[in-house]
Amino acid sequence: MKHVIKADGTRQPYDRYRVMRTARNYGVPDDYVTEVAAEVERHLYDGIRTRDVLRMIHTYARKYQPSVEGRTNVRRAIALLGPKPDFELYVQALLRGSGYEVEGGRILKGRCGEHEVDAIARKDGITYFVEVKHHHSHHRTTGLDEGRIARAIVEDVQEGYKAGKNHFTIDKAMIVCNTKLSAHAKRYAACWDIKHIGWDNPKDENIASMVANIDLCPVTLIKGVNARMRTRLVNAGIVTVGQLLKYSPDVLAEQTGIPANETILMVERARKLKN
Repeated sequence: MKHVIKADGTRQPYDRYRVMRTARNYGVPDDYVTEVAAEVERHLYDGIRTRDVLRMIHTYARKYQPSVEGRTNVRRAIALLGPKPDFELYVQALLRGSGYEVEGGRILKGRCGEHEVDAIARKDGITYFVEVKHHHSHHRTTGLDEGRIARAIVEDVQEGYKAGKNHFTIDKAMIVCNTKLSAHAKRYAACWDIKHIGWDNPKDENIASMVANIDLCPVTLIKGVNARMRTRLVNAGIVTVGQLLKYSPDVLAEQTGIPANETILMVERARKLKN
């Protein structure tokens, strides 16, 4: 059995499913993801680094989905967003695209204190306060602390509502992060009924499944979007590919201050992602 070396230096067995999942994230149709995996395996050796595997996936994926040339890996693209306000706005867009009613951040009064939350989301009659956690390294895991804090906020705000200190209460907490969750974090969230959305958790509603809709992918997925462009796009309230494609290159240049020659290329590459 061949092993790969992860970014943190640890070894793990090669996993064909991970290669196929990454190919899907690049937009390769399901009929061809096994072909990409087979191409990678022809050049696989024991001790290969994951970054080299990713490079091969990107190369071979272009054969079956030419638009891959104009995009980066989705997980990496999300990691390239800044924590505030980029990722907060991006999570709000993700939730709206997944059927939630979403309000921006606000301060909730509890019985014992006030709590600034990143968003309020509603779906199926349930009101959530949303706490957003962003990691620049998408290889990290999100641990237990966020869940503990979320549980305390829910309890304090609900008690504050009962005591008449506020006229707005919440039903549950929702934590959204761009990484996988530790096993401890998953158990704690399940025990306290905290909706904890990570890269691949829960199975029926996670970020990986949400970004299967290219419109909900971040603008940083578009190859060539650098930190300067990203900042100007975010300042204009544009954080997803779908939001960007609502504008023509000329209007996008006017709205963001990005030179027209750059917005022309940006929009062209964004359109190709839809093909």
